[in-house]
Amino acid sequence: MVDGAGGEIQRLLAIMAQLRDPQRGCPWDVQQTFATIAPYTIEEAYEVADAIDRQDMHDLRDELGDLLLQVVFHSRMAEEAGQFAFADVVAAICEKMERRHPHVFAAQADGEAQPADAQAQTQRWEQIKRDERVAKGTAGDASALAGIARGLPEWQRALKLQKRAATIGFDWPDHVPVIAKLHEEIDEVRAEFAAVAAAPDDAAARARLADEIGDVLFVCANLARHAKVDPGSALRHANAKFERRFRLMEALARGDGTPLPTLSLAMQDHYWDRAKAAERGSEAEQLPADRMD
Repeated sequence: MVDGAGGEIQRLLAIMAQLRDPQRGCPWDVQQTFATIAPYTIEEAYEVADAIDRQDMHDLRDELGDLLLQVVFHSRMAEEAGQFAFADVVAAICEKMERRHPHVFAAQADGEAQPADAQAQTQRWEQIKRDERVAKGTAGDASALAGIARGLPEWQRALKLQKRAATIGFDWPDHVPVIAKLHEEIDEVRAEFAAVAAAPDDAAARARLADEIGDVLFVCANLARHAKVDPGSALRHANAKFERRFRLMEALARGDGTPLPTLSLAMQDHYWDRAKAAERGSEAEQLPADRMD
């Protein structure tokens, strides 16, 4: 399969070149720019993650193809502008991966020692990135947090900030103090809610409430990091679970002839509990006999 990849890549590059042809191409593809395509690039990355969450290998193959198309699309537009081509993108990532893994690609040549574990490799990776910024002359920002993109989804940026700080030892030793910090931040949110309730028109109080809620979310990301759980994936799972149970409670209410919007919150909670019980019963039916106790 690897041997045939080169031919298929060339086919894809030719398809994109034809789509972007000003005379014979697709009008929609021709009018696109880096800015208009960027949202699709982000969307395709999320669809890859969704296919992985669902463990759907057929969809994953297709979604990876869609993501690859985004790389080809951007590369084609850059080539048309005389900036770089797809081959340059591939060469750059190959060089970067070899440069950032000297223990793999340069070990035999210069006796490079193997990192002791994944954490040691992460620290080495960050040091290599800092060295690269120095070599590029972009190391004016000497902070350990330098170079973390501001365009990342905020959950992901929070993780990167925390991981980068951890490389110089600024980190909780385990999850226990993180949970304590979460309780502390929640107490501060309660206090700010009380302040807003006492002065609903106080813009400063509302700003403090938003700030404290941000702190809670940041600590939640830290807790996920210490649990080795990706917060974005965990939130996707929570969203999917909520949607699944909400749709089921709607169906249960319709089955009883009582549309959900007409019910009190107490009755809606009753159907929510029924939906949870039904879902758990379905999960139990799928467990092997030796896991039913």
